Amino acid sequence: MISRKLTALILGGLGLSFFAVPADAAISVIGSSISEACYHAAEFGSEIGEGIATCDRALEQTPMTNHDRAATLINRGILRSRNGDAQGALYDYNRGLELDASLGEGYVDRGAAEIVLHSFDDALADINKGIALNANRLEIAYYDRAVVDEALGNVRGAYADYKKAVELVPTFQLANDQLMRFKVVRRHPDGA
Repeated sequence: MISRKLTALILGGLGLSFFAVPADAAISVIGSSISEACYHAAEFGSEIGEGIATCDRALEQTPMTNHDRAATLINRGILRSRNGDAQGALYDYNRGLELDASLGEGYVDRGAAEIVLHSFDDALADINKGIALNANRLEIAYYDRAVVDEALGNVRGAYADYKKAVELVPTFQLANDQLMRFKVVRRHPDGA
């Protein structure tokens, strides 16, 4: 019996006409109850307008460290993004990262806004930076990077990143749903 070495080829589902929706990761804030309420609105969901107003009050009325102000801006950016305001979200992410460039989640979230704006190269750079900074919710970073990979035609990279997101959090439904679109086809090394 002759054993043949096989290589894998990964085929994407629907191509560039469809790609997954990016995900966001909120940053916890310790201190002011208003700032904490802003974080909870971004992390756990609430009425978006009310959440944005809470973040606005926190930024206007609460003395905060640069780290907490940056986190609050990023959290408000998440809410703006969910409200369909990618430009407003990008503004908040930029301001937050100017105050504290060590917030990996901020880069991942900014990358998500850049995906919506079809700035895929910028999104890839930001998400990679978030991963390098060990963002708290790396499954979201890998998921968002998979979205970018797919949009840029890197189907193998997209598959690997969706798979990594599921390895990190097996119950991550968005990534599991995307993996269902892929089919792995084995080919002989000679291309046959």
